[in-house]
Amino acid sequence: MTACPLRSLRDFDIGKVRQKRDEHRAERMFHETPLITTIVAGVGFAFVFGAIAQRLRVSPLVGYLLAGVAVGPFTPGFVADVALATELAEIGVILLMFGVGLHFSLNDLLSVRAIALPGALVQIAAATLFGLGLALVMGWTVGAGLVFGLALSVASTVVLIRAIQERRLMETERGRIAVGWLIVEDLAMVLALVLLPALAPVLGGSDDASAFEPLAARFGLGLAGVLVLTFVKVCLFVGFMLVVGRRVIPWTLHYIAHTGSRELFRLAVLAIALSVAFGAAKLFGVSFALGAFFAGMILSESALSQRAAEESLPLRDAFAVLFFVSVGMLFDPASLIRQPWPMVATLFIIVVGKSVAAFLIMLAFRHPIATALTISASLAQVGEFSFILAEFGVNLNLLPPQGRDLILAGAILSILLNPLMFAIADRLSQRIESRSGPAAAATPTGPPSPPATTALTDHTILVGYGRVGSIIGTALRERNERFLVIETSDPLVSALREANIEAIAGNAARPDLLKAANPAGAKYVMIAIPEAFEAGQVVQQARAANPKSQIIARAHSDAEVEHLNSLGADTVIMGEREIARGMIEDFSARQSRNPDRA
Repeated sequence: MTACPLRSLRDFDIGKVRQKRDEHRAERMFHETPLITTIVAGVGFAFVFGAIAQRLRVSPLVGYLLAGVAVGPFTPGFVADVALATELAEIGVILLMFGVGLHFSLNDLLSVRAIALPGALVQIAAATLFGLGLALVMGWTVGAGLVFGLALSVASTVVLIRAIQERRLMETERGRIAVGWLIVEDLAMVLALVLLPALAPVLGGSDDASAFEPLAARFGLGLAGVLVLTFVKVCLFVGFMLVVGRRVIPWTLHYIAHTGSRELFRLAVLAIALSVAFGAAKLFGVSFALGAFFAGMILSESALSQRAAEESLPLRDAFAVLFFVSVGMLFDPASLIRQPWPMVATLFIIVVGKSVAAFLIMLAFRHPIATALTISASLAQVGEFSFILAEFGVNLNLLPPQGRDLILAGAILSILLNPLMFAIADRLSQRIESRSGPAAAATPTGPPSPPATTALTDHTILVGYGRVGSIIGTALRERNERFLVIETSDPLVSALREANIEAIAGNAARPDLLKAANPAGAKYVMIAIPEAFEAGQVVQQARAANPKSQIIARAHSDAEVEHLNSLGADTVIMGEREIARGMIEDFSARQSRNPDRA
C-alpha cells in the first residue's frame, strides 16, 4: 500500500534534483563563458543597431556606440563583461592603427603639406585651447583640460573617408587636403599617446613613475629623465622597424604569398600586426597603437600591401566594431541629464569651434571658400582616436570619467549631425560658385547629381571596368560596338572619357544612374563586377526596364549563378568553370596534335 506513494515521492524528488542540477549547470556554463557571451552580445547588438543606423542614413558607427550603451552597466537588462570588452577593444585598436599605417601615404601627405601640415596643427591647437577653457570652467585640472581638448581636436577616419567618397571628392584637391589633414591629426595623436604616460605626473595624473617607466623610477631620474628615456625607446623602436622590420616583414609576406595559401597569408598579416604591437609594448615600452601603426606603415611600402589590407579588412572591421561597442559600454546616458550645459558646450566646440577654426585657416592660406567649407564640414566630428585618448586619460588619472562621458556623447551627436553639416556646406558652396561664374561651378561640391541620360540606343551597357571589364571593353571597341561603361573609380572614368568612350561614374545599382545608361534601349547588359548582391540589383533593374535585352553576368559560385539567374540574367559565367573548360580544351587540342602522348 505504501510502495506506490514512496516510489512516486522518490521519483518526484529525483526529478527536482535533476532539474536543479540542470539549472545550475546552465547557469554555471553561462557564467563560465563570459568571453563568448560578451562577443555574441556585442556583435549581435552592434548588427541590429548598425542596421538601424544605416537605414536612417547615419554612420553605422553611431549604431555600434549605442549597442555598447545597450549592453553596458548604465542601462537595464543584460550587462556584458566590461573588462573582457576592454581587452577585445585593445585588439580593435591594434588592427585599426595597423590599417591606418597600411593606408599611410607619405606622397599624398607631401602633395598637400603646405596646407595640411600647418592647418592641422593650428586646428589641433585651437580645439585643444577650446577644450582646455571649458575644462577650467568646470573646475578640472590643466592636464585634464589638455587631454579633453586633444580628444576633441581629431576627426573620425571612418566618417571622414566615407563622406569624401560619397561626394566623389577623393581624387580632387579638396579630398587630398582632407585626407592629408587627417593623416597629420593621426600622427599628432600617435605622438600624444607616446608622451602622455611620461607627462602624466607633471600634468596632475598618476605619480607612480614605475607604472610607465620603471627604469626612471629606479634611478630617480625625474621628468626630464622619463622624457629622455621615452624618446630613446621610441627612437630604438623606430630604428629597429626601419632596419629590421623593413626587411623581415615584406620578406615574410612574400615568402608566404609564394606558398599559394590564402589562409596562411591572412594569418601572417594578423600575426605581424599583433606581434609587432605586443613586442613594441613589452620590449620598447611604447603603446600597442604605435607598434601597430609602424607595422602597417612598413608593410605599406611592400607590393603586397594592398592584398594585406584586403585580407585583414574583415577581421579588422569585426574587432573595430567590438572596440566601438566597448567604448559605448563606458558611457552613462544619465550624464546628459546631470550635465546638459557642458554637453552643449562640448558639442559646440566639435561642430562649430573646430569648423570655424578650419575655415579661417583655409582662407588664411588663400584657398577658395568652397574648399574651406568642405574641409570645415569634414572635421566637424570626432571618432576613433578621441575614444582612445579618453580611455588613456582616465587610466592615467588625468581625465575624470565625466570627461569621457562628454567626449562619447559629443562623438555620437556630432556624427549624427555631420551629414547636416555637409548639406549646409554644399548649399553654401553652390551659391558661392554660382556667383563666381561657370568655371568655379564646374567643380563638384556635393553629392553627385543624377547624370543626363545617354543618347545611345541598341547599345551595350558594360558595368565595371576592372580586370574583366577592361578586356570586354577592348573587344567591344575592336568590333566597333556601341557601348558605354558604368564604373565607380573616378580615375578610370576620366581615362575612358579621354579615350572617347562614354562613361558614367558611380554605382550601377543606383536606379537613377542605371537609368541614365538607357537600359530600356540597350541590346546587351554585361555585368563585369564581382559583387553578386550588387550585380543582382543591376540585373533586376535592367530586366524590369527591358524584358528583351540580353543580360550577361559573372559569378564565383553555384549559389551566385542561381541567384543572378533567378533575378533575370540570361547567362551567368562562373570563372572556375571557364578556367576548367579552357584547360580541358587545351588538353584535348594537345592530345589531338600528339596522339602518341595520349
